[in-house]
Amino acid sequence: MIVRQFISWVRTAPASERAEATRSLARAWIFSDLSDDDRAAAEGALLMLLDDASPLVRQAMAQVFARAPSAPPAIVQALSVDQPCVSLPVLEHSPLLIDADLVDIVATGNSELQCAVARRINLPISICAAIAEVGSAAAALELIENPYAELAQFSWDRIVERHGHLAAIREAMLALGDLPATTRLALVAKLSETLTRFVVARNWLSPDRAERIADEAMARSTVNIASRSRGDEMRDLVHHLREAGQLTVGLILRALLSGNLDLFDQALVELSGLPQSRVAALVYDGVGAALNALLARADLPESTFPAFRAALAARNEIGFIGSVGGAVRLRRRMVERVLTVCETDEATSEPLLILLRRFATESAREEARVFCDELAEQANARDEYQLIAA
Repeated sequence: MIVRQFISWVRTAPASERAEATRSLARAWIFSDLSDDDRAAAEGALLMLLDDASPLVRQAMAQVFARAPSAPPAIVQALSVDQPCVSLPVLEHSPLLIDADLVDIVATGNSELQCAVARRINLPISICAAIAEVGSAAAALELIENPYAELAQFSWDRIVERHGHLAAIREAMLALGDLPATTRLALVAKLSETLTRFVVARNWLSPDRAERIADEAMARSTVNIASRSRGDEMRDLVHHLREAGQLTVGLILRALLSGNLDLFDQALVELSGLPQSRVAALVYDGVGAALNALLARADLPESTFPAFRAALAARNEIGFIGSVGGAVRLRRRMVERVLTVCETDEATSEPLLILLRRFATESAREEARVFCDELAEQANARDEYQLIAA
């Protein structure tokens, strides 16, 4: 009887009053112990109100039903495809929407709707993949910042491919501690590409020089990323580098001269096809025909063999204990030792000597920078101590 009176009254009531009455009726559906007849009548009234001319009425209904698992499914489905002011809370929270519904919303909806879906809790791989594939940059950012989203590797890669040139996307992704190494590397490549185009367009650098500087920065970033990779992640990273044509002699030599033996070993495993244990044993020895055979099997130029032998010999003599920067920065003593050996070897190619000289300059500048930073920190600590003592 009450529902029938409501239906009669709602036809002529003002929009604001209709909205409040609709909110009360929706709450009664969720929380009240209605009889079967009253529940059927209430559902009919709510379905009728889906056609109300005022969005305030449907907004009120959506706010009540958005998080309710016991809401009428047909009504929730209708609200989810209403105008954004009505559908957003339903898209973001309703447990009654199935994955297919949400994928369709992502494919056909605007950025605002995609963002609402991207904020959902327990977002499965299929929906994440849809957002990564066709979602706006804003939706991708919401997805990245959603701790409940389950993204597959291909979804990360697709976001990088589509939106990696945007600073907000890069910063949000790089802030993630569990971001796959290959994705992190792809982001760095996007940044490098963007900066290269920018400086060339401004005529600050010639294209060749800008590209060389970008390649060097990319190599440093690669060693940095690899220094935090282990096991399968390292294998995936090295395989990615090879597929992308980035597993170069320069990168492999940089890894060795930086003390990143994991990256060096895995690169030889990838290129030679030999087991990890076999490569590790040959690298540990570091001398003789066996090492030359390993480098040859990895298809490295024979002219670089003296550099690798000298680097491994220097590693055995100097080691990496107490070195600055973990397995990231070039070791100045090792670089200078290798450069000295190669400069006296007539078989060393000129490009390799140029590369080693660049390594020597880079390592010297880095060592000086670290030394000056340490002096500044000591001076600051001394000043603070004197201030406290005074």
